[in-house]
Amino acid sequence: MTDRKAKIIKGNDLFGPFLFARGGDDRVSRLAALVVAPERMEIPELRPMGAAAVSPVELATLFGRTYWRFDFDLPAKPDACYHFDDETFTVFSDFSSDIRSGFVSCNGQEEGDLDRPLEDRNALWTDLGREHQNRPFALLLHGGDQIYADGVWECHPDIVRWTKARRRTKQSSAFSEDMRDAVLKFYLDHYLAIYGQPQISHMLARVPSLMMWDDHDIFDGWGSHKKWFQGSEVARGMFACARAAFCLMQLAASPDGSDKTLPDMVLDRGGKSLAWKVEYPGISLVAPDLRSERTPNDIMGDHGWRDLPGALETVSKGNRILLMSSVPVIGPRLSLVEMFLHMLPRAQKYEDDLRDQWQSRWHRREWCRFLELLERIANDHDHDITILSGEIHVATRGTFETQGKTIHQLVASGISHTAPPVAFARCLGLLAWIGDNPLPDRPTKLKPLPGRIGTYCAARNYLTLDRKGQNWDANWHLEGIGWTADLTI
Repeated sequence: MTDRKAKIIKGNDLFGPFLFARGGDDRVSRLAALVVAPERMEIPELRPMGAAAVSPVELATLFGRTYWRFDFDLPAKPDACYHFDDETFTVFSDFSSDIRSGFVSCNGQEEGDLDRPLEDRNALWTDLGREHQNRPFALLLHGGDQIYADGVWECHPDIVRWTKARRRTKQSSAFSEDMRDAVLKFYLDHYLAIYGQPQISHMLARVPSLMMWDDHDIFDGWGSHKKWFQGSEVARGMFACARAAFCLMQLAASPDGSDKTLPDMVLDRGGKSLAWKVEYPGISLVAPDLRSERTPNDIMGDHGWRDLPGALETVSKGNRILLMSSVPVIGPRLSLVEMFLHMLPRAQKYEDDLRDQWQSRWHRREWCRFLELLERIANDHDHDITILSGEIHVATRGTFETQGKTIHQLVASGISHTAPPVAFARCLGLLAWIGDNPLPDRPTKLKPLPGRIGTYCAARNYLTLDRKGQNWDANWHLEGIGWTADLTI
């Protein structure tokens, strides 16, 4: 197997169940379980606690596999369970009590991801499993780059040739059915290669997930490339395949992603944006989609901006908002870097990476608009807001001092992506020290993790969130370092 190709998956493999959260109240927790089976295979029964077997919904049959979804409720108990095949899975579903949630991001790497020994690649997933056994998680939040699909560029000879072609040829090339099949199969195979790893599948079967994608779930830098590139038929066709795979594997929905098939949590019923909102007692989770409508000049797009304010304004009274922004909202001053790179003739290749960030000079107006929205929701609607982000392969935190409330941002990245050099973290720390306050008298500031010195920590990591009564604490687990002290948010 080469570095940049998906793992070959045997046709007789059964995958799942993979649990997805659908919200809940003080009586029940609503769930969906995704099971992927060989075509025409009779799949095992799924029986929720104290209920009859559930009839599954067929989402799709593709490339010799059928994707099934079981929709069911569990009673609001700390030890609820469901049965699948000959195994019983315990699920913490009492959201009226103290709860613990996990947050992960960047579950892979650009090169050689599937060639690493699983014990090393998934060391933090193993640790997360031990944590769940000791004190169970009610939710597992995935903040982006659930897979690294950059190898999609080598999944078909015509796509390899397209990458090497001149711009005019790229703009005039068609996205053939053969290319479409190869790309979609690559994405689906890659999801199953990741989800099927024992350390990951163990958690996905026992803790309901909420997921929002980022660029590597499509390919590196999607949305921040040149307009002519993103407008090409091949690039748009690849995005459509990535979207279909996202709907299946991150939303447990039909791959067409239409109004009738999207889960109720998705805000835009037309599916132009796949942002969602899920509510439980005392907690509302909102994830804007920062990729579906992204262009070099816009992060969220018309549909995202149409729906997000209303979703936040209608959060249940008294609920804490956990806002999943795949790209950190609070970050270092990047305009200086962009200005410097613009003067170097060979450095423009890094422009896409910088444009990915809210802090890019190309997105400054939209960034201010986003911060102003959060400030209004926090103060006018009296909600505590915590931003959860990944993407940057280091751990850090930040604050946004509104004229009334402090909004905390917690960054955990990545759970399996190799840590960058310490020098990289120090350079980012220097930019953070320079600072960037886009709104007058409402500073944004990056800060070290509790007990740490540097602003950024270059170690693989994940985050836990604990609600005890009305109080919330956050802790990072840093590979080779251990747990941070409690951060009260």
